[in-house]
Amino acid sequence: MESTETLHPSASYSSTLRVRLEDTPGSFARLASAIAAAGGSLGAIDLVRAEQHTKVRDVTVLAADEDHVARIVEAVRQLDGIEVEHVSDRTFLLHLGGKLEIAAKTPLKTRDDLSMAYTPGVARVCRAIADDPDKVWNLTIKQNAVAVVTDGTAVLGLGDIGPEAALPVMEGKAILFKEFGGVDAWPVCLATTDPDEIVRTVIAIAPVYGGINLEDISAPRCFEIEARLRKELDIPVFHDDQHGTAIVVLAALLNALRVVGKRLEDVRAVVTGAGAAGAATARMLLAAGIGDVVCCDRHGILHPGRGGLDVSKALLAEETNPRGLSGSADEALAGADVYIGLSGPGAVSVEAVRSMAGDAIVFAMANPTPEVSPEAIEGFAAVVGTGRSDYPNQINNVLAFPGIFRGALDVRATAITREMELAAAHALAAVVEPEHLEPDYVIPSVFDRRVAPAVADAVANAAEAGGVARRRAVPASVL
Repeated sequence: MESTETLHPSASYSSTLRVRLEDTPGSFARLASAIAAAGGSLGAIDLVRAEQHTKVRDVTVLAADEDHVARIVEAVRQLDGIEVEHVSDRTFLLHLGGKLEIAAKTPLKTRDDLSMAYTPGVARVCRAIADDPDKVWNLTIKQNAVAVVTDGTAVLGLGDIGPEAALPVMEGKAILFKEFGGVDAWPVCLATTDPDEIVRTVIAIAPVYGGINLEDISAPRCFEIEARLRKELDIPVFHDDQHGTAIVVLAALLNALRVVGKRLEDVRAVVTGAGAAGAATARMLLAAGIGDVVCCDRHGILHPGRGGLDVSKALLAEETNPRGLSGSADEALAGADVYIGLSGPGAVSVEAVRSMAGDAIVFAMANPTPEVSPEAIEGFAAVVGTGRSDYPNQINNVLAFPGIFRGALDVRATAITREMELAAAHALAAVVEPEHLEPDYVIPSVFDRRVAPAVADAVANAAEAGGVARRRAVPASVL
């Protein structure tokens, strides 16, 4: 059986067990002990009803994965005097009926309300927009709307699962947009993986939206799709798997380097993963000032002389690896100051991390299982970050995209530029005050409400400075 020391219970695998217990002293204590012995984390405890000689309770338990839930339930079933009536997966319950709804901003209580919101009054508004298309920004949802577009080919760590199966993720993304950025977003899951069809479809729906967030589209197609849409559309097109990840990584790295007392321009960085996130992060590090960035895929270090590289990897090989290294990712890590994992479990070894320079920074972001276990490198890395919420320094895209689109929409930007991305990273890093920087606190919490406004202001200012803003930022209260 898996050691309980390696388990990390999470709300994402939480279940509610409805149990009937004998109403005798020590019954619940035995239940709690069994859950703890199985490595579960006991949450809420609610009394459902009291019966003669028994009590029925709902007990919430956090586990590490589905198998762990099953082991906890079985451990409870083995107890004398305790019956498991039902097990409810709380994550599935949360998704029943979907996570989004449409709500009207305008009440429809009278005939007058109806005649202004719809016919005949709406015709005058339509005519005004037809006469002056720019009025669409003031008179419709376009001013605050983002399409979350996917084809379902690279969803989380699940891969190509299709548009229907991708929908829960896109709904979740839309909720995050609203909660953290005040942006109205809507999932657009496309039943095609053809780049030409995706581009045509997004162009066709673009009039409704002030921005396009591309999501979970597999590499290398995602590079072409984003590039073509950026060329064709006059609204921001942002592939979050690429640029959102890169922005948050850079923000965390800026602060981590302050903790260890190293300068950006002096460090050597290694990135494992040469897909969308890895390529964008490597280029962001270069743009920020790191001169020595080495990228690796599952076959080793990218370099121009390596055969079998596709077009996107060949280009990345030309842009990185200034010392012309070849070999494995483990070999690349020798003497490196920074390791950024955007790949999968086991991409590098513990021994390779030990070979890094002193005060090494390790961001192992494969989720749910990092490239290298934080526990295994304790004492060898000065700062460690992951993509998980149950470790310190969670590097999560929600720290970036709500504020980025908030800022872009506020100035009605025509694009999101590299300068806007760099501004976002620096603003995000600055949310953590210098006096509060610690090895286990180099990036703000996703629930820090200062994050999105700080990022939005920086993005809006950079858009104005870069000439891609249609107007100066206007407070949301007067939009």
